[in-house]
Amino acid sequence: MLKVDNLHQFYGGSHILRGVGFEARAGEVTVLLGRNGVGKTTLLKTLMGLVQPRSGSVQLGDTDLKPRTPFERARLGLGYVPQGREIFGRLTVEENLRMGLAGKPGGTPVPGELYELFPVLKQMLGRRGGDLSGGQQQQLAIARALAAGPKLLILDEPTEGIQPSIIKDIGRVIRRLAERGSMAILLVEQYYDFAAELADQYLVMERGEIVMRGRGAEMANDGVRERLAI
Repeated sequence: MLKVDNLHQFYGGSHILRGVGFEARAGEVTVLLGRNGVGKTTLLKTLMGLVQPRSGSVQLGDTDLKPRTPFERARLGLGYVPQGREIFGRLTVEENLRMGLAGKPGGTPVPGELYELFPVLKQMLGRRGGDLSGGQQQQLAIARALAAGPKLLILDEPTEGIQPSIIKDIGRVIRRLAERGSMAILLVEQYYDFAAELADQYLVMERGEIVMRGRGAEMANDGVRERLAI
């Protein structure tokens, strides 16, 4: 679904991404792990076209994304849930969900399935996004990204600042989406246990490079937790 090859990115004179390459396949959760400051969020912004790479390629299926704007990438099937959620605090839950339909024809209804995945949202359609708890806002942000029916869902640290019960709910939703087989999921995480539970494949990033990769079932044997603690 997603193919990244030899991606390089600079901020000024700083070399942030150093030859990053990987694939994220439909029906799988690809987990990207690494400490703060190693280039994870820069990678995601590059995938979404918010910053342009110095070199390398990004493809969604057979489509070259490099010349595409962020809104074009969204229409092609990239769904992005940024770190910090970034919902519209003054809009209602329903209005936030409709923002996820901005690329669809007018009058397109909010998919009813979103309320099956996140029942709490149906109960709060008229409440402002800013009045929700952190965990509820995270569920809203994911639902907003799902509203457009993405081929690839990118999640940037969805467990940050979230209570354990909602972390479990989010994990169940991610697994359910992957098991359908039609969507690839790229999950950026620092919470090892959450990542290990969901990962079909894992990537570990250090100093802008992928330094470890493998199947999720082998994370413990490969010493991923120990590598992250160094």
